[in-house]
Amino acid sequence: MSSAFRSFRFANYRLWFAGATVSNIGTWMQRTAQDWIVLTQLSDDDATALGVTMALQFAPQLLLVPVTGLIADRVDRRKLMLATQSFMGILGLALGVLTLTGAVQLWMVWGFALLLGIGSAFDAPVRQSFVSELVPAPFLSNAVGLNATSFNAARLVGPAVAGLLTAAVGAGWVFLINAVTFAATIAMLLALREDELSPQPRARREPGAIRAGFRYVWRRPDLRVLFVMVFLMGTLGLNFALFASTMASIAFHRGAGEFGILSSAFALGSVVGALLAARRERPRLRSVVLAAAGFGFALIAAALMPDYLAFGAVLPLVGLTSITMLNNANAYVQTTTDPRMRGRVMSLYMAVLMGGTPLGAPLVGWVANTFGPRWGLGIGALGGLVAAGVAGVWWLRRNEVHLRWDRGRRWRVALDAAPLPRRAALATTELAITEAQAARG
Repeated sequence: MSSAFRSFRFANYRLWFAGATVSNIGTWMQRTAQDWIVLTQLSDDDATALGVTMALQFAPQLLLVPVTGLIADRVDRRKLMLATQSFMGILGLALGVLTLTGAVQLWMVWGFALLLGIGSAFDAPVRQSFVSELVPAPFLSNAVGLNATSFNAARLVGPAVAGLLTAAVGAGWVFLINAVTFAATIAMLLALREDELSPQPRARREPGAIRAGFRYVWRRPDLRVLFVMVFLMGTLGLNFALFASTMASIAFHRGAGEFGILSSAFALGSVVGALLAARRERPRLRSVVLAAAGFGFALIAAALMPDYLAFGAVLPLVGLTSITMLNNANAYVQTTTDPRMRGRVMSLYMAVLMGGTPLGAPLVGWVANTFGPRWGLGIGALGGLVAAGVAGVWWLRRNEVHLRWDRGRRWRVALDAAPLPRRAALATTELAITEAQAARG
C-alpha cells in the first residue's frame, strides 16, 4: 500500500473516511448554494451580506472555545458526534424546505448560519481529536493528511455539483441533499468496530481544567507562533467563498455554474496538497511557513489575472499552498500535544482558525464592495505574507540572529540557537557576505 494511504489498512479508518467524504460533499454543496443565494437572490450582489453570513457561521468557534474543547476531552466522542451530525442534518432539512417554498429571507439564512456554527463548534474539536482513536499513534500524521484529502476532494466535487444543481433546480434541493448526506456519517459512526478503537485518556474533572488548555498552549512558543499564523490566515486569507463568488459575479459577470467550477479548481490544488502532506512522516513548521508565503503570492497572482479562464487556472496553486499550510499545522498540533489535552488544544486551534472569520469576512467583503473583488484578494494575500513574516521574526529571535559589519569589510550573520524544550541546541554558524564595493576603508 502506498505510504500516502497507509492508514487504510485499518477497517475503522476506512469506514470513517467513506462516511466523512460523503458528508463533506454535502457540506460543501450547502455552503456553495448558501453563499450564492445570499449574494445573488437575497441581496443585490452585496459582498458585505455574504461576509456577515460567514461571520455568523464561524463566530461560535471563537465564543464557545472554553466549553467545546473540554467537552471533547471528557465525553464519549463518538456519541457526541452522533448528536452534532443529527443536529446539523435537521438544520439542512429545514433550510431546504424554507427555500423550496419560497419563504426564505436573508435574516433566516443568517439564523441558520449561526445555528450551524454552534453545531460545528461542538463537532469540529471532537472530530479532529477522534482520529487518534481510529489509528495507532505512528499513523496519526498520515490519517490527518488523508482527512484533509477527503475534505478537499469533497470541495472539488461539492461546489461543482451545487453550482449545476442550483442553476438547474434551485438551491433548496441542494440543502435537502446535504441533509441526507449527514446520514452517511451517522451510519459510519454506528458501524465502527468498538473493539478496534483506541480510546485516548480523558481529562479528569478538576478545577481549572479549561485554563489548563490555555496554559498548555501559552507555555509552548512553537504553538503560540503557529496559532498566530493560523489566525492571520483564517481571518484574511481563508475567505475563498467570498473571493470566488465576487470574482465570478462582479469581476467576470458569470453565473452559479461558473462559480462552482472556480471552487472545484481551487479544490483540485487542495487535493494534491493534501496527498503530498499525507506522504510525510512527520509535519514540520518550516513547511507551514513556506506554504503561507506561497499562498500570499498565489493570491496576488490570482488578483492580477485578466479573465475568467486565467483566474481559474491559478486557483489550483492557491488551493495547494493553503492546504499544505493547514495540513502541516493541524498535524503538527495533534502529534506534539499531550493526548489528555488534545481536545482542548484542538478546540483552541479550530477557534483560532475559524474564529477570525467574523472579523475578516466582513472586512474583506467591504473591501470587495468598495474597491473591487481584486482588492479583496489582495487583503487575503496580506494574511499569508504577514503570517510567514511573523514566523520569520520568531525564528530570528529564537536563534539570536545578529547582523554586523566587521573589519574584514564583510557583513556577518551570526545564528546563535536558543534552547528549546526537548531539542538539542543548534550549532552557531556564520555566513559571510562580501560587499562588492566597500564604503569604508
